[in-house]
Amino acid sequence: MLIFLLAVTLLMITPGPGVLSTAGFGVAYGFRPSLRYVLGLFAGSNLVMLAVITGVAAIVLSLPWLRALLMALSVGYLLYLAARIAFAGAHLAFLQAHNPPGILGGLMLQMINPKAYVVNTSLITGFSYAPANLPFEIATKVLIMNAVWIPVHLGWLYAGCRLHALALSPRRQRMINIGMACAMLAVVALAVWTAARAA
Repeated sequence: MLIFLLAVTLLMITPGPGVLSTAGFGVAYGFRPSLRYVLGLFAGSNLVMLAVITGVAAIVLSLPWLRALLMALSVGYLLYLAARIAFAGAHLAFLQAHNPPGILGGLMLQMINPKAYVVNTSLITGFSYAPANLPFEIATKVLIMNAVWIPVHLGWLYAGCRLHALALSPRRQRMINIGMACAMLAVVALAVWTAARAA
């Protein structure tokens, strides 16, 4: 179980779309406006977990056309989120927003986030520590994953909010926003490259 806990921690702290967008919205908008987005991410993460546990994810992702569609939706939505972060506070009316995407935005990201499916599948199906009592193993895995997920994402949000609270000049704030958006674009490029190699 300790090895599983370590694996969960390492997989969840590594930058992916969820943590990068959480930190990015923390930088761009602060804690309270971004918290609803994190709540959506949490709900979406648990729905992905449920899809993996029940086998629905394996069935859905076994269809190549559906996998390609989900990848396209994921890339498109990540590009949109990167733009929201990059242009937060900028004077571009069509992208300017006073709040980050709310609960639905976070939920949507997790439902089409390839990393969420990969991480949940590897954690739920691997690291067996109670093969004689599968319900216990699944239940404790869900508890452990959520117990790690919550502080990790709140930590990333807090880190972003600390930068937000520094009351930097608009130019510096914009540079940080653009840097966070570029990090998300790097994740998008990595996801596309990985999908292309797997095809």
